[in-house]
Amino acid sequence: MDTDTRRYGSSARFVHRWQQWKVARERELAQPHGWLALVSLDWLSGTPQEYPGVPGRWWQDRDAAYVDPNGAFLTVDGEPLAGVHRFELENSGAGARVSTGEVEIEVARRSGYLVRVHDPNAPALAAFTGVPTYDPDPAWVLPARFEPFERPRAVTVGAVVEGLSHVYTAPGFVRFDHDGAPHVLTAFNGPAGRGLSILFTDATSGVTTYAASRAVEADLPADGVVLLDFNRARNLPCAFTDFATCPLPPTGNHLPFAVTAGELVPYERRRALPRPRRERGTGPR
Repeated sequence: MDTDTRRYGSSARFVHRWQQWKVARERELAQPHGWLALVSLDWLSGTPQEYPGVPGRWWQDRDAAYVDPNGAFLTVDGEPLAGVHRFELENSGAGARVSTGEVEIEVARRSGYLVRVHDPNAPALAAFTGVPTYDPDPAWVLPARFEPFERPRAVTVGAVVEGLSHVYTAPGFVRFDHDGAPHVLTAFNGPAGRGLSILFTDATSGVTTYAASRAVEADLPADGVVLLDFNRARNLPCAFTDFATCPLPPTGNHLPFAVTAGELVPYERRRALPRPRRERGTGPR
């Protein structure tokens, strides 16, 4: 019995499981305050200032970002802000959210601090009709061997924003064969610290799939074996919006063959949509 049959039971079950994944993936993208709802990005400076469409006065120092409501009604975790609020966030980590009416302002640290507006009335969100993909194919579920490092390594990678870098924790490599040739990819810790997340490019990148990167997730193995299901290779947020600061794959994570599986270039990048409002500021410092 082959790996795919052991995992999915039958071809029909394999396709059904993939369809469930795709529905959940597109439902996540269509959240009213998700990536498709972004309408602006502003880099903060050391001087308190207002930004069009972003209530309050915002600034940063070496360690944190700050907001003064300045008469606006802002809440954090449901609590109204009565004065200056401080956000000390992890670089390249999760952001914080400030609510104002139906809009959410995301505060994030990407070398410097930024604020992004998530608006449920965003044009890209209204126009979203799903993500194009290759047809699911069990042949693209590849067994791999996870080789942990003696200690997890901090790996610096570039970003889709010029001059910006990210630092992520890599617990090890995954090694696998394709068409008789060996390949090795650096794996990062997965979302919320669960499993593995592997950023990669391949011969389809910039042709049928998004040029910068795709990601495939895998469960942490108990026996050293992981399954790389490239049918679930997903686009990073930068594939859908110009207001993302996505990482690029680490050095060596390019596959020299065409991975004809997973998500394709989004419809949003193929057709003319109203451009998002703006990106302001000097960028990461």
